[in-house]
Amino acid sequence: MTANDWADFGPETRAVRAGHERTAEGENCEPIFASSSFCFGSARDAAESFAGNRAGNVYSRFTNPTVRTFQERLAALEGGESCVATASGMAAVLSTCMALLQAGDHIVASYGVFGATTTLFDNHLARFGITTTWVSPTDPAQWARAVRPETRLFYLETPTNPLTEVADIPAIAAVAREHDVLFAVDNCFCTPALQRPLKLGADVIIHSATKYLDGQGRCVGGAVVGSHEFVGEKVFGFLRTAGPTLSPFNAWVFLKGLETLTLRMRAHCDNALGIARWLEAHPAVARVHYPGLEAHPQHELAARQQSHFGGIVAFEVRGGREAAWQVVDATRLLSITANLGDAKTTITHPASTTHGRLAPEQRERAGIGEGLIRVAVGLESPADVRADLARGLDALVGGA
Repeated sequence: MTANDWADFGPETRAVRAGHERTAEGENCEPIFASSSFCFGSARDAAESFAGNRAGNVYSRFTNPTVRTFQERLAALEGGESCVATASGMAAVLSTCMALLQAGDHIVASYGVFGATTTLFDNHLARFGITTTWVSPTDPAQWARAVRPETRLFYLETPTNPLTEVADIPAIAAVAREHDVLFAVDNCFCTPALQRPLKLGADVIIHSATKYLDGQGRCVGGAVVGSHEFVGEKVFGFLRTAGPTLSPFNAWVFLKGLETLTLRMRAHCDNALGIARWLEAHPAVARVHYPGLEAHPQHELAARQQSHFGGIVAFEVRGGREAAWQVVDATRLLSITANLGDAKTTITHPASTTHGRLAPEQRERAGIGEGLIRVAVGLESPADVRADLARGLDALVGGA
């Protein structure tokens, strides 16, 4: 069945079943097709396949049954016509840009995107004459004012990384439609279990499958979801030629991750909300960033746009980098790593890790201070996570 054929099924069913067509072996679990190439019945069949006139597998750089199953399942979950899987989340961002942009084009992007995305836009795409204007994710009027005749792409992450600001997707989508601009939304933090950007007006969805789609920190991969015309033809055309390809094994791991996505995301959200409320009351914490808190500036918007509030909590401690590092170093249970979306709770200091390569003015513009800590709340006992954070936070209060 195609992505549209699964529209009448619930998301939990799509996450378990969509995309898998049993082989003649009758397997119940999706197989891994660990083959670099595929054979043809005749020279004519081979010629037709290479020309794109015949459906089927050719070469695993761009056609592989396991990867195709993952693509079809994610497209069904997001409500897209097509999905192209890539070697990483950044490969998904790059493939989208390379499929759309040329020298002289212009991007409007939001502050608070992943640090490597900022570097890609400002350093690497700029070398080829592609410019970027940075605007607030929470002010659609800034997006409208930033549009130029050469603007081709709106790029947004919502919630943002790491401050969890929530953008009004329908409002920004209306601006994009008015100016005939492609609107791409990174849905990494929410996944289709919590948010469906295509239904809210976006044209393209970007995923780092490395995060919640996997769910256990095992593999690196990415995906682009959208229309057949843009994703199925243009993004696929770039991938076929340039080869930022997802491996069959990683695709299989992501398929297994998708089977439990809805259950896991609900647990991440519940645990994160409890941690955020506890942090909000701690005297060492100056501010907590979490959309599920009533004090969050976009709490009501998040409640309308998302089914739950996500698993990422950021908080600011008084005392700058020294105090933040003290909290991080005091943990014994949490994993000190910049990855997120894992069953294991992770903790990081964004200003010196994920956003450490940005210029100080870029970090300041994005609101990433030296006292900011990001916690990707996992699936452990929330009481144990609180106790681990309290070790460092209580010491800050005691030493004041």
